[in-house]
Amino acid sequence: MKGIVFTGFLEMVEEKYGYEVVDQIIDEGNLPSGGAYTSVGTYSHAEMVQLLTGLSQKTNKDVPSLLKAFALYFFDTLEKNYPQFLERANGAFDFLESIENYIHVEVRKLYPDAELPTFETKMVADNSLEMIYTSERAMADFAEGLMERAIAYYGEKVTIARKKLREDGKRVQFIVTKV
Repeated sequence: MKGIVFTGFLEMVEEKYGYEVVDQIIDEGNLPSGGAYTSVGTYSHAEMVQLLTGLSQKTNKDVPSLLKAFALYFFDTLEKNYPQFLERANGAFDFLESIENYIHVEVRKLYPDAELPTFETKMVADNSLEMIYTSERAMADFAEGLMERAIAYYGEKVTIARKKLREDGKRVQFIVTKV
C-alpha cells in the first residue's frame, strides 16, 4: 500500500483526534515500519489494519466507519494533488467510469508498484451505474467513501446500494443511481 495513504490517514487522525492519539496508535501497533511513512514508500496493508484497529479502540468507532471517514478526508488530498482526474470528467458517472481505465493507469505511471483495486463498470440503466470492486485488501468502505465524496464534488444526487459478492468483502457490487 502506498505511503500517501498512510500519511493521509495519520494527518486525518491528528486533525480529528490529536497528535497524542497518532502517537499512541503508532506505539501500540508495534509496526514494522515504526510508523515512519513517506508518501512514495510502499508499506504492508497489515500496518493500515493495525492503525485502524488501534484507532477504533481509542475512539470506540467501528473500523468500517473509520475507513469511510478517512476516504471522505482523503478525497481532498486527491483533489488538491491530482485535480486533472476530476476536471476532465463531465459528472459523477463519467468520473466513476474513468477510475479503472484512466485514473488507475495514471496512478501506475506515478507509482508502478501500487496495488490498486479494480473496478468493472457498466451502465445498467440510463440513470444507474454498476461498479464491481475487487481487492485482496477488502477496503470497500474506503472505496464507497471516495465514491460518495466524488459524487458530492459534482453536486449530483445519487443513491449507492451495496452488496457483497464474496463474504470476505474482497468483491463488492455497488449500484449508483441518480435520483
